[in-house]
Amino acid sequence: MSTTDAGARPPALAFFEDLHPPASDFRADVLDGLSKPQKAIPPKYFYDQAGSEIFDRITDAPEYYVTRTELELLDRIGPALRELAGPGGVVLEPGAGSSVKIRKLIDALDAPAGYVGMDISGDHVRAACAKLASDHPGLTIGAVCHDFTEAIDLDALPLPEGRRLVFFPGSTIGNFELIDALALLQTLHGWLRPRDALIVGADLRKDRAVLEAAYDDAGGATAAFNYNLIDRINAELGGTLDRDGFEYAAFWNPYRSRVEMYLVATRDMRFSVAGRDFVIRETETIHTENSHKFTVNGFQDLARRAGFEPVEAWVHDTVPYSIHWLERGGEA
Repeated sequence: MSTTDAGARPPALAFFEDLHPPASDFRADVLDGLSKPQKAIPPKYFYDQAGSEIFDRITDAPEYYVTRTELELLDRIGPALRELAGPGGVVLEPGAGSSVKIRKLIDALDAPAGYVGMDISGDHVRAACAKLASDHPGLTIGAVCHDFTEAIDLDALPLPEGRRLVFFPGSTIGNFELIDALALLQTLHGWLRPRDALIVGADLRKDRAVLEAAYDDAGGATAAFNYNLIDRINAELGGTLDRDGFEYAAFWNPYRSRVEMYLVATRDMRFSVAGRDFVIRETETIHTENSHKFTVNGFQDLARRAGFEPVEAWVHDTVPYSIHWLERGGEA
């Protein structure tokens, strides 16, 4: 359903399309995850309002290098992005979040024709894109409520003419299991036409101490991010988990090339969620998130499997972090 009439959209927004992505079933996913031998909760449930505010604190933590490193790298490679993209590009951002990175990209490009933010939260993406539009009155800006892991017919949207450039920063690709990361890259490949491009951030392997500190900061923001998940379960699902009975832990798993994050029970506990009873034993864990780290060649190999042709990769001068320019090749 489109809500592109003037009375329903913010004045500065060219269009808003609500594709009605299916709502996640928080209750079903939590009950299923807590019933498994390795208890786990999908990390997408971190991001209620409180969780999103805590995540902003994480990005400002001195140990968390990802955001500032990517911003520095975007500054450095701006001229190269401008040359590769050419004039009149149309930027699409799945999972549109903080506007800081997209503003850097838009400012670097040569007379971009448009920008479209996409997110599963319609209210969030609509507000974020309207704010961006108010600051870029000459740019056609639209918003789409959509689950970016699903296919989309971009030709059905009122996009400006121009080369499509999908922007996927933040090494969000690393939060997916590798088989799911491949599936996501294949989905994004399906969005594009020949010579369209994907600009994607991918964090790289580095010293264990640096990685573990980044995901377990001394200020406790990442721990609070995880404890908020317990608070959300208790508040929304009638849970009785005792947050004081858990410790947060993050560690580097070199065999799977990822940082793994857990809530660790400090004693035997019984609790209920949505009327269902559970037991967790001392030292048993609830797996909350992964953050895979790549090599440049390894990530390019993954992209090739999805049908992309790696054209360029840039690596930060001092902190191993990469941004890749991938173009659509043949069918994946």
